[in-house]
Amino acid sequence: MSWTKLSSRIVFENPWMRVLEDHVINPGGGENLYGHVHFRNLAVGILPIDDEDHTWLVGQQRYTLGEYSWELPMGGAPLDEEPLAAAKRELKEETGLTAARWTELIRLHTSNSITDEAAVVYVAESLTPGESDTEETEDLTVRRLPLEAAVAMVLDGRITDAISVAALLKAALARTRSVP
Repeated sequence: MSWTKLSSRIVFENPWMRVLEDHVINPGGGENLYGHVHFRNLAVGILPIDDEDHTWLVGQQRYTLGEYSWELPMGGAPLDEEPLAAAKRELKEETGLTAARWTELIRLHTSNSITDEAAVVYVAESLTPGESDTEETEDLTVRRLPLEAAVAMVLDGRITDAISVAALLKAALARTRSVP
């Protein structure tokens, strides 16, 4: 048996997301409430890699966590925008970098038990530096470091952002063996 939605109500809504509470029949046949978040954007992440095999991370205080977080450059693409266009915009805004070559690295769902948020991450190469243009809500520290050092930050727990973790580990794995 699959899930059956009996009714749904909006608990909260803003331009970026909608929080819903659904009255459902679960796969076991019982009735319960299921809260979930619907995002109005696709998350886009960027793994910039230069000719010296270095990457860029952005660090910022994350309100929801109450702590500082190191992450790949990323942002949101409205659902009617081409994700690659949003990735190019976010890379420029957050790091000042532009890239001549873009390759999709990974698609994922960030926390599929409570949200429908989807993400796509691109590798950006053939990089050109420039000026960043961060948003008012962003107080970012930009850090260039060897790609293997960023992977080490994942392995020792200094990077915990799900999109960053998945992308960095996939990139590292792809370098050690042939991964489609």
